[in-house]
Amino acid sequence: MKAKTIKANSTEAIIKEIDTATSDDFKPTLAIVFPSIKQDFKTVSNILDKRNIAIFGATTAGEFIDGDIEEGSIVMMLLDMNPAYFILEFLEISHETTFESAKKLGLLAKKTFANPSLIIATGGVFIDGEKIIEGITEGFGNYALSEDREITVFGGMAGDDLLAEKPIVFTNGKSKDNALLALIIDEDKIDVRGIATCGWKAIGTTKTVTKSEGNIVYTIDDKPALDMLMKYLGVDVALDNNTEIVPFLNSWYYPLQLERENGDTVIRATRFANSDDRSLICTGSVPQGSQIKFSLPPDFDSIETVVAECQSIKDNAQQQADALLMFSCVSRHLSFGVLMKEEIEQVQNVWDAPMVGFFTYGEYGKSKIGENEFHNNACCVVALKEK
Repeated sequence: MKAKTIKANSTEAIIKEIDTATSDDFKPTLAIVFPSIKQDFKTVSNILDKRNIAIFGATTAGEFIDGDIEEGSIVMMLLDMNPAYFILEFLEISHETTFESAKKLGLLAKKTFANPSLIIATGGVFIDGEKIIEGITEGFGNYALSEDREITVFGGMAGDDLLAEKPIVFTNGKSKDNALLALIIDEDKIDVRGIATCGWKAIGTTKTVTKSEGNIVYTIDDKPALDMLMKYLGVDVALDNNTEIVPFLNSWYYPLQLERENGDTVIRATRFANSDDRSLICTGSVPQGSQIKFSLPPDFDSIETVVAECQSIKDNAQQQADALLMFSCVSRHLSFGVLMKEEIEQVQNVWDAPMVGFFTYGEYGKSKIGENEFHNNACCVVALKEK
């Protein structure tokens, strides 16, 4: 399988790059497209559609391609993957139907291929990523009760350049903010392996979520969640007396660390605060009774952690990939600044393959313990290799 990466800062320029990339005998069947919300992704999609190229697309909070970080641009990977090895599925969802829609996707994946893997992207701001993972897992498991296998899921939440208004996912002839897009791959034909890793360090003692509902945390240790966060981390949230729900602009730097019973830790970013009931609205579920810790921005040694964990999923040091996809939380870019380029370059060097990716509002993938999770503040790397 061959992969080519291209980039441009305008619709006209990316069309020329597509023409150049396909001027030889290269005939792509699939395009992975990550544009800024500022770009005209619909026109780009129409161009790809007319060339019979399947589209997996998501808007971004910043883009990267190989070792370069972009802003306000379009990055794209063109692949000549055999069309028999994949399908695309686009599902409109809402906050209320997230679980059931994701469940349908899990069922479809199992019916489509005996050994499927999913690359997913979700749009919207208030979609609960935890429900996406739970729904896919249940749908796949209900269909395959006799099999002891967990479906492989990797991906990210679309971004909109930190506007937090309308991140969009799109494919051939379809686009929407509240939607779930999936690239379902036959893993008997394409090796799909990856990992979601973080490096954020917890501080202080373990605390208990004493009241929560879905992704809304009302109290921690029986005290208003917002007040607890402001007190223990010394941060201020600019509240508006005229607006009940306000963005927590520093949320990416100060996430909650949710401690799982299996010993794993999952990050939950606190995206919004409620000025009325002093609750925190997270990007994923935080079950009542959960044990949590607060976090501070990571030290730069977290880059070494990410690179080491990416190396751990290789069978041997010489193993390579045909293509790399990377879904990295925008918080990493905000925290690392210019050093973010170093993390991207080092991860690419582990696999020595063409790479595209974008800065996300949340990530989907298996942690080092090996279970599918919805993450925040993580780096999710996926390596594809035709068998």
